[in-house]
Amino acid sequence: MTLNKQDIGRLLAKQGILIAFIVFMIGFALANQRFIAIDNIAGVIRSSAILGVMALGVTFVVIGGNLDLSVGSMMSFSTIVVLDLHDKIGPALAIPAMFALTLCLGAFIGFLVGYLKLNSLIVTLGMLSAIHGLTLTWSGGKNMDIADKAGTWFSVFGQDRIMGIPVPILIFALLAAVLTLLLSKTPFGRKVYAVGGNGQAATFSGIPRARVVFYTYLISAFCVAVAGLLQASRSLGSQNTVGQGLELEVLAAVILGGASLLGGSGTVFKTVIGVLILGFIQNGLLLVGLDFYVQYIVTWAIIILAVWLDVAAKRGRLWSPIA
Repeated sequence: MTLNKQDIGRLLAKQGILIAFIVFMIGFALANQRFIAIDNIAGVIRSSAILGVMALGVTFVVIGGNLDLSVGSMMSFSTIVVLDLHDKIGPALAIPAMFALTLCLGAFIGFLVGYLKLNSLIVTLGMLSAIHGLTLTWSGGKNMDIADKAGTWFSVFGQDRIMGIPVPILIFALLAAVLTLLLSKTPFGRKVYAVGGNGQAATFSGIPRARVVFYTYLISAFCVAVAGLLQASRSLGSQNTVGQGLELEVLAAVILGGASLLGGSGTVFKTVIGVLILGFIQNGLLLVGLDFYVQYIVTWAIIILAVWLDVAAKRGRLWSPIA
């Protein structure tokens, strides 16, 4: 069986990022044997869990045809709030209070985008700055630390293990499983795909488009709150800019997983794969001796490649027919 140029183009358009990932993995393994060591693989998955949890929520937003660029600053807010309240009212009350405040931010964004039908890019870009300002106001411009780090059970979420598996990995896996069922096996999940695929047609079909969009942002905010909890519990202290820039990595992971920026396509499972692709590529770059800031350039290049392949998959070829 032979492949012509058109077949190769379709293959690269649909599976190009996976092919590139395999090439990267082989190259990194040859460059440094430690790359394929069990402890390194487990470490990459654990360090990717926080980003992955955030990406799970953003997957719903993107499939629904919108964007969420506020997740990085919202994660900073969640982390600072739970750390601050930990010493004031105790972790048992601080955790639900943080979740409630974070969900309020998600509900506000969902109201603006869903019910007022404002552009999601503009709204979440504005909220990125607004929430960052809110975080600095809450913290007084200072970083947060738990006073009694040795005497709190709060560290269980970010530092403990269950049957030898780090708790962050278990939380990431459990949340991914639950959201997979929600997206693929429930009427709500089908409505998210319908709204993202053709919002006007979904409305004419009786689907409450505004409500669906609103709930996707609530799901995103919930996942951000979980990520903030993991971040705060892992370090028991944090800078007030801990989530700055993560929105770019989250979006890269979601798009790498095959979710379309045009909406209507994508899965939670593929987002998990996208998160791992990004994590292993960044880890490989460090192991071969490149400085950490090179990751930003590589992340940008990966996003461009992923968007190009996404558009190419839609038109069935890598290059524009009028080019």
